[in-house]
Amino acid sequence: MLSGEKILVTGPAGQIAFPLARYLAANNEVWGISRFGDEAARQRVEEAGIITRSIDLGRGELGDLPSDFTYVLHLATFRQGGLDYDGAIRVNAEGTHLLLDHCRTAKAALVMSTFEVYQPQDDPRHVYSESDPLGDSHSLFDPTYSVSKIAQEAVARSCARAFDLPVVIPRMNASYGPNGGLLAYHLDWIRAGSPVQVKWDPANYSPIHQDDINAQVEAMLDAATVPATIVNWCGDEPVSAQQWCAHLAELTGLPVDVRVNEVAGGIRGIIGDTTLRRTLTGPCAVGWREGLDRLVRERPDPSKRSSGDPAADRLLRSFDEE
Repeated sequence: MLSGEKILVTGPAGQIAFPLARYLAANNEVWGISRFGDEAARQRVEEAGIITRSIDLGRGELGDLPSDFTYVLHLATFRQGGLDYDGAIRVNAEGTHLLLDHCRTAKAALVMSTFEVYQPQDDPRHVYSESDPLGDSHSLFDPTYSVSKIAQEAVARSCARAFDLPVVIPRMNASYGPNGGLLAYHLDWIRAGSPVQVKWDPANYSPIHQDDINAQVEAMLDAATVPATIVNWCGDEPVSAQQWCAHLAELTGLPVDVRVNEVAGGIRGIIGDTTLRRTLTGPCAVGWREGLDRLVRERPDPSKRSSGDPAADRLLRSFDEE
């Protein structure tokens, strides 16, 4: 476990970043930067022992942010829906350059990417490896996301070489835990009596629990290199949304209505090849069934149809509008 380090986490109020930053803050000096438009979110981050600064990476004004961090975890991302490609590239790509330039003396930087950078395959059981073709995922929820994240990867790779800064670029699959994620949002909808919308039948993923993300982050940072290392960050067990919804029905005793909403040209399934990640981190400790058991116990039950999570609400609306 990392200890005694000075760590910068971007987007520390986020679904993955908040529990990860809180986990790291137990034994390290952790700073978190974000625009912090929600003061309550900032207070929650600070109460977790994280030092905050309000910074907009898209503007590139880093103010009094120190530059002597030993590790950088860049998890913040522009994901607001719409067609503002310029804004998405400015934040996700240009912002990454400005951040890594500022922190170029770090031991290593982790720049989070996504499976949505992969070119969609017709076979929903296709297993994506790190060398697979990249392309537009044709997301209805966020059309700019995959393109701007590919641009971000290119910038991070360039920065690693230009600054001699070890960089690792993990491509995240379906992360989840009590703080959110696709599986958590499906649980919210089931509890609220709403239909669960999926992209295909079967809609396959390789979900990874937040506890495994926390446990594996040190190994991920150790894997940072010049040139940059690219690795799939996902769970070891492929499972479809139909399967995990059936298991959630058993755990909650609630009926589940799973509806397929096909997206032309979009990703039908995102099973990840974990060969490289397993050599770096070892196997995951939390299987998807155990992860769902924990999720049902630990995630608050929403009192209304809205999940209370802005990302989940946007995702729900994107399906409702179809």
